[in-house]
Amino acid sequence: MVTSWPKGRAGPGVSAQRVADRINAMAGGRLRVDLFAAGEIVPALAILDAVGAGTVEMGHTAALYWQGKIPAASFFTTVPFGLGPVEHQAWIELMGGQALWEELYRPHGVQPFLAGNTGPSMGGWFRRRVEGLDDLKGMRIRVTGLGAEVFARLGAVPTTIPAGDLLPALERGSIDAVEFLAPATDLETGLPRHAPFYYAPGFNKPNGASEALIGLSAWTALPDDLKAIVAEACRAEHALGLADAHRRNAVALTDILGRGGVTLEAFPRAVIEGARKANTALVAEIAASSDLARRIVESYQAAQAETRSWSALAADMARAMARS
Repeated sequence: MVTSWPKGRAGPGVSAQRVADRINAMAGGRLRVDLFAAGEIVPALAILDAVGAGTVEMGHTAALYWQGKIPAASFFTTVPFGLGPVEHQAWIELMGGQALWEELYRPHGVQPFLAGNTGPSMGGWFRRRVEGLDDLKGMRIRVTGLGAEVFARLGAVPTTIPAGDLLPALERGSIDAVEFLAPATDLETGLPRHAPFYYAPGFNKPNGASEALIGLSAWTALPDDLKAIVAEACRAEHALGLADAHRRNAVALTDILGRGGVTLEAFPRAVIEGARKANTALVAEIAASSDLARRIVESYQAAQAETRSWSALAADMARAMARS
């Protein structure tokens, strides 16, 4: 199994290893998964092609990396202002999302599964404060998924850089800001040392779903019981990964803010409103790109409408209990 992550990286790197270990333990020697970090066999951003072509049989990555060739792919990781982790899993597993995902990926020769979740992301690490939309103009931001296009429409210059190259890019000054994941992974990567302004909310990535990809030929060849083992190993990691991320992020945020030199900032209302407007237009364009994309967008938005009221109430209750 090739991955888009450095081996052992907090969040997705750990999840990838646990998926492999869990399959190996459950399969009793009938199926073995060996893990390779980003770049060991396949570049971090080439997992889909490698698995689909049969170069390797399995990968662990994120769907948002493929939006350049599959415009609707990001809906299976995250969408700005979209579903949170629990709502997203409900859509995939209970509300028709998995079937749409398989239909989207079938021409690329892979079978997808949810296989880990890093939770909601922060807004990113910035070298200078963002006080309005004008501050984003010309800013070089490492950002992935549909959030990259949203930032571009606000005047920023987005770039995609693999996780292992983030710190060197900041150190060289070749980028002005980094949107990566959440406190635990950000801290491990070393981002607080080079960008003092830590922004929230992460409107661009309210969810952090990872995906496991299995080549269709390899998947079809598996007997049903091994297919069930692979699927359940991925599902178990999706739940455990989210719980692990929540715990790690709580500890890491306290650590980051306690060290000094980092300021927790909120994006100005003008930035949030501008991003929401840009995202609404972007999603409409994706929906118009094909019949399948339209069905994915409609299904996703129906899930969001169905779960919104309970999600909002649950969030309000969590905030009230945190204050008590």
